[in-house]
Amino acid sequence: MAYPSQLTLQDAASPLMEELLHFHDHALMIVFAISALVLYIIIAMVTTKLTDLYVLDSQEIEIIWTVLPAVILILIALPSLRILYLMDEINNPHLTVKALGHQWYWSYEYTDHEDLNFDSYMVPTQDLVPGQLRLLEVDHRMVVPTKSSVRVLVTAEDVLHSWTVPALGVKMDAVPGRLNQTTFDANRPGVYYGQCSEICGANHSFMPIVVEAVPLKNFEDWSTRLMQDA
Repeated sequence: MAYPSQLTLQDAASPLMEELLHFHDHALMIVFAISALVLYIIIAMVTTKLTDLYVLDSQEIEIIWTVLPAVILILIALPSLRILYLMDEINNPHLTVKALGHQWYWSYEYTDHEDLNFDSYMVPTQDLVPGQLRLLEVDHRMVVPTKSSVRVLVTAEDVLHSWTVPALGVKMDAVPGRLNQTTFDANRPGVYYGQCSEICGANHSFMPIVVEAVPLKNFEDWSTRLMQDA
C-alpha cells in the first residue's frame, strides 16, 4: 500500500512486480547516464572549443552517436520483452476469478467454485471504521490464496474499465464484449489495494479493488463459509 510522501513504487507483493521494479531501476539508471552525458557535453560546448574541435568535424563522434542509441535501445528492449513474455505466460493456474466491471463497482465470480460470486462496492465514508482507508475499502474483498497462481478474467458490462492492483503488478483493461486475462502470484499474506485506472465516467475514481491474500487453509474456510451463506 502507498504511504504519505512516498517517492518510489509500492513494495512488490508478487514475482512479476519484483521483475517490473528491477526493470524500472535498470531503465532509470540508463536515463540517468544519458542525462549526465548530455549535461556534460552541453557544459563542455559552452565553456570550451568542443563544438569546433570534436563535434562538427569528427567522424568518430558521428559513429558514436549513431551506434550508442542502438545499443541503449537493445539494453532496454531485451529485459522489456522478457517481462512482457512473463506477463502473458499463464500455465495451469490454481484458481480462476472473473472480474466484471460495472458503472461503478466490480463483480467477482470464482469459476472453480460453484455459486461463489459477489459484488464489491466501495464503503461510503460515513460507514468506515477505524483502520479502513477512505475511497479504497470495499464491502466484499476478492480473497485469494498465497503462493498460488491466480488467473483473472477481466471484462466489462457497460463501458471501458481497467482492473489494476499496483503491488501485484497487475493492470488489465476491461472491455465490453471481450474477455482479457492476466495472472499473479501473491508472495505473502496481505491486503492489496487498487482502483479502476480507466476514465470510465463520473464515478471513475470510486470503484476500488481490494485483493486479500491469505493462506490456503484460510481461503478454503472463507469460500466454504461464503457458499453456505449464499
